[in-house]
Amino acid sequence: MVEQLAMSIVWLLVSMIFCSGFASNGASTTNVSTRPDVVKLGAIFSFDTLIGKVAKVAIEAAVEDVNSDPSVLGGTKMKVTMQDSNYSGLLGLIEALRFMEEDTMAIIGPLNAVTAHILSHIANELLVPLVSFSVTDPTLSALQFPFFVRTVQNGLYQMAAIADMVDYYGWREVIALYVDDDHGRNGITALSNKLAEKRCRISYKAPLVLDSNRDSITDVLVKVGLTESRIIVVHAYDSWGSLVFEVAKYLGMMGTGYVWIATSWLSTLIDTNSPLPSGTIDDMQGVLTLRMYTPETELKRKFVSRWSNLTSGRTSKGPMGLNAYGLYAYDTVWLLAHAINAFFDQGGNLSFSNDSRLTQLRGGDLNLDALSIFNGGNLFLKNILQVNMTGVSGQIMFTPQKDLVHPALEIINVIGSGIRKVGYWSNFSGLSVVPPETLYTKAPNHSNSSDKLYGVVWPGQTTQKPRGWVFPNNGRHLRFGVSRRVSFREFVSYTDGNDMFTGYCIDVFTAALNSLPYAVPYKLIPFGDGHKNPSVTELVHKIQTGEFDGAISDIAITTNRTRMADFTQPYIESGLVVVASVTPTLNSNPWAFLRPFSPMMWGVTAAFFVIVGTVVWILEHRQNDEFRGPPKRQLVTILWFSFSTWFFAHRENTVSTLGRLVLIIWLFVVLIINSSYTASLTSILTVQRLSSSIKGLEDLLSSNDPIGYQQGSFARNYLIDELNVDESRLVPLITPEDYAKALKDGPHKGGVTAVIDERAFIELFLASRCEFSVVGQEFTKTGWGFAFARDSPLAVDLSTAILKLSENGDLQRIYDKWLIRTPCASNGGKLQVDRLQLKSFKGLFIICGAACFLALAIYFCIMLRQFSRHYTEELVSTGGSTSARVQTFLTFVDEKEEEVKSRSKRRRMERLSNRSADDEAMSSSKRRHLDQSSSSPTFDNGNPA
Repeated sequence: MVEQLAMSIVWLLVSMIFCSGFASNGASTTNVSTRPDVVKLGAIFSFDTLIGKVAKVAIEAAVEDVNSDPSVLGGTKMKVTMQDSNYSGLLGLIEALRFMEEDTMAIIGPLNAVTAHILSHIANELLVPLVSFSVTDPTLSALQFPFFVRTVQNGLYQMAAIADMVDYYGWREVIALYVDDDHGRNGITALSNKLAEKRCRISYKAPLVLDSNRDSITDVLVKVGLTESRIIVVHAYDSWGSLVFEVAKYLGMMGTGYVWIATSWLSTLIDTNSPLPSGTIDDMQGVLTLRMYTPETELKRKFVSRWSNLTSGRTSKGPMGLNAYGLYAYDTVWLLAHAINAFFDQGGNLSFSNDSRLTQLRGGDLNLDALSIFNGGNLFLKNILQVNMTGVSGQIMFTPQKDLVHPALEIINVIGSGIRKVGYWSNFSGLSVVPPETLYTKAPNHSNSSDKLYGVVWPGQTTQKPRGWVFPNNGRHLRFGVSRRVSFREFVSYTDGNDMFTGYCIDVFTAALNSLPYAVPYKLIPFGDGHKNPSVTELVHKIQTGEFDGAISDIAITTNRTRMADFTQPYIESGLVVVASVTPTLNSNPWAFLRPFSPMMWGVTAAFFVIVGTVVWILEHRQNDEFRGPPKRQLVTILWFSFSTWFFAHRENTVSTLGRLVLIIWLFVVLIINSSYTASLTSILTVQRLSSSIKGLEDLLSSNDPIGYQQGSFARNYLIDELNVDESRLVPLITPEDYAKALKDGPHKGGVTAVIDERAFIELFLASRCEFSVVGQEFTKTGWGFAFARDSPLAVDLSTAILKLSENGDLQRIYDKWLIRTPCASNGGKLQVDRLQLKSFKGLFIICGAACFLALAIYFCIMLRQFSRHYTEELVSTGGSTSARVQTFLTFVDEKEEEVKSRSKRRRMERLSNRSADDEAMSSSKRRHLDQSSSSPTFDNGNPA
């Protein structure tokens, strides 16, 4: 009633006074100097709460510290008037209006979200900043309430941390236990959104009245105990939150299997009243709670050491601890002091104005005409948001969204007589055991692999992580729908009268269920009329509509069905195959000798014969007379040499090293191909085989013959939707006898060409029917699983149980019991073409091709070297063109190597002979010159001798 009255008053004020905003054209009531002697601030909160008691001391200490340091405000003193709202939103509103009458620059507080929502409307109109160190409500948006400034961490981050914890431990559903007011509802809404990001959800919301007592808490917890989830998030107030755990312990809800996660109210209670009474701490053993993280700085250590002196003698109940809200309250005063100093440094004037319209309300008991607008409110707000300081709680700086930077929380586990820290959370790197400030130097990492927490002691004094859910204790058995099959009753069989189910699927389900570490109350409900096989897709759809909690049958896991329900791990592999009539025959086809190789294999093999022959001819042409001669003869030699290697009957000898290397590798390839061909042809001609008019799905789709399928199977929709088979071609069949008759009759006698069904059924069908066989390849890959309602934890647990059955051999033993049949099992194998494919010999051809290429490359390099040695001088002397050089090179390559060497030798001898003649001529010339010199007269001192 008080809250409703307060809201009525505020909306009355907004509609009558502030709907259009206050104008600044009224008379000025206060006009002081730029830097006054005293600045007035107000503070509104409940003094008797855990947060209020600590905050009052912290604010008083901060005001004293600010005023004792003249460098902060330049000689101006700060005066903070604190008023006790006494848990009342109405009193908080009235006290705020009184502050507005006294020209207050800013208001510190309030403590709770309800009052904050009310006062934020007034702050917006009067331009007076409302600075709260305790309201974490994430819905107090900076867009809607620009003059509301939060100097504490946004509660949105606390809910993000809880969502990360739930995801880290692998849970999917939680129960929200919360106080039914703005603080509780808005916080749980934020938690729901954060859980949805992790594909988790709140399965049950349990609101508590604002003034909860033992009876109201008991009523709510009894309902919680009947639900499925065992992960309980408590978002309450510290005044009665501990009573929740006391009642929970009384109801047996603090034992093994439960998980309790409390928001920061519990850490506040522990920090402020530590040590807690032994009875209280015993009630909350194993609980996880969050504490707003403040780094260990020198400022914080000094303030903590002062705390005992600041609080001594204030309470009669012993020492009062310091909680995180006290640190934020202390920093809030310093934040405002820095903002006030910046405000005056920028020429801000402490002036207030009235609106002329308020004079119409003069004379009323509310004295509303005395309310004034802070003219410098916008500038002051700007200075507040621009503050960047280091306080006792860490760095004080605002993001563009007006939240504090670097939000982080500690995750605490209540153990024994105290608490133990198990890790941290920050929006920078998620969960971690490393303090957040250490991680700020690294790149942000939110991957699951980086998430880590220390071990937790859970309720019940266990270190094993709770599963997080149980079957609800409301007496209801789980309803599992089971197909009432008419055919292939080895899988599922229903007996009328005693409502008994037997079969392979039932035994697997029962064995998996029995291996779970808990009992599952359930009831099997038959689905179908007993005259035809029911549609499995319709059975799964019944889970989606809520008629069944799960389904047990031959349920193939298909895309369409996964949209309706969750499935377990497959317990048997299956897939669609084609079954047709076959007859045992020997291959008497006149062209059977071509069957061992596929057409592609024949083509590639023939091409390589020619390629290898050509390569060997190139390598041998200049040295080997057997690879020389007229062009026609050389072509015949290439072809003869190539194909004669198939029989190893080639008569030509190879003399070059490269030619022999290529030939050795090719003969090895021929040996492998020849052996494979011989073995395959022998098998085709001598072994009795099953032949069919169709070879697989492709032949079936290309014809217009009727196709049979099992009634109720997904094969019908698959053929129509995926393979575009005309519906008129599809013939529904029920029993194995129907399969056999339709296949024997064939398409010309009212039967079918083939039947398409799942492999599991076909293997059972073929076990005693040798005249039919699987043809072609299996063209879908699926498996059978059990279906459950969306997000059912049973699907996960049963998947684990199925894997255990597979590992210990129980799954195979159940298969052998129901599905192994000995007669004709060997003849029911898959019919396939016995042709050898190119991919089987791909490696051999690659090796041979690489050898040919490498040999040609080496040979070409050798030819270039020899050509440059024998023909360079001639080409230089003649100065031939490029075409002439190419023609000369081709002529050189075509010549026999011996001729080239012989001609080169003759030219060398000629050059030597010419050089000798020249030398002899020069010697003669020199002798003649000497003779002439000796026959000339001799002179002495210019006179003849």
